Amino acid sequence: MTIASEPAVDTLWYTRCPVPTASGLAHSLGWLSDDAGEHGLPLSILQDAGPEVAVHHYDHRLRGLIREGGNVPALAARAQGSPTRLIGLTWIDEAQAILVRGDSPISDAAGLVGARIGIPSWAADRARSFPRAMALHGFANALRLAGCTLADVTVTEIGVNRTPEVRGRATRGTTWGIAELVAGEVDAIYVKGARAAEVARKQGLRVAVDLDSATTRRGRVNNGTPRPITVHADLLEQRPEVVVGFLAASLRAADWAAGHLDEVRDVLARETFAGPEGVVAAYGDGFHRGLHPDLSAERLDLLGAQKQFLYAHGFLAADVDLASWVAPEPLEQARALLTGERPA
Repeated sequence: MTIASEPAVDTLWYTRCPVPTASGLAHSLGWLSDDAGEHGLPLSILQDAGPEVAVHHYDHRLRGLIREGGNVPALAARAQGSPTRLIGLTWIDEAQAILVRGDSPISDAAGLVGARIGIPSWAADRARSFPRAMALHGFANALRLAGCTLADVTVTEIGVNRTPEVRGRATRGTTWGIAELVAGEVDAIYVKGARAAEVARKQGLRVAVDLDSATTRRGRVNNGTPRPITVHADLLEQRPEVVVGFLAASLRAADWAAGHLDEVRDVLARETFAGPEGVVAAYGDGFHRGLHPDLSAERLDLLGAQKQFLYAHGFLAADVDLASWVAPEPLEQARALLTGERPA
């Protein structure tokens, strides 16, 4: 039903972060644009738009937008009142680690006690302060391994782009704190992903805490774990079949990825601006078999843990009721579409 006070949505907008996602693969394969075209809508990519449009990656106030990306901006936007619905969650481990210099005496979580940890400064708003949120939660998870908290370290603020953009090669700026660590201004930094793994190796930095291997899934909760798929409520209400088609294409791409590791790595190298070695170091060998979005109780519980951390540390303007945010029907219908079954 068309909302009387608003014109009809006439474009499907899509935005994602430079990480492994089924929707990113579906876009690379041309399936998202094909499906949108079948429903009479053009597909536009937020990363290719001007800054006045690209900013909606963070505030999600573009009526035709579907976003798959970090949960800090998604939760911050919802807390600020953006009319979004949560239609899927993914979980891809992506080499979260605490780095130190090669000559540092810090070799484990306990060694962080008393250290100067590099934490990116606040950005222009809560949503764009995701580097700060990531580092704080990463260190909190690492310190917990030693029975410690953030009260046991010295937070040293490091510079950050206060108005990050999601256009073009601007996404290269994802290795916050490397320069400060190399210069000896801080003792340890948090990093994640393919680009960070590659840069760390080139700079001769050492992993003091490998969060992927040292802790449980709950201990790896952060901006990208789990990663939400959100949609503007107007698009879902006006064109639910478009949202279902988007999710169906993503599920198809996740199925395809399970048998095409080399091709998936090629896409990731382009998306993350990293080389092949960085992609392998960050994501390993089995990630391509687990790209399917879902809304399982486990993933919602893990998102709840992230939400609580963000709220407690000032990254959310208000608490977020996850139960009222979730819209499970599109994903159920997308699954039924692919299997030929009638949805419940």
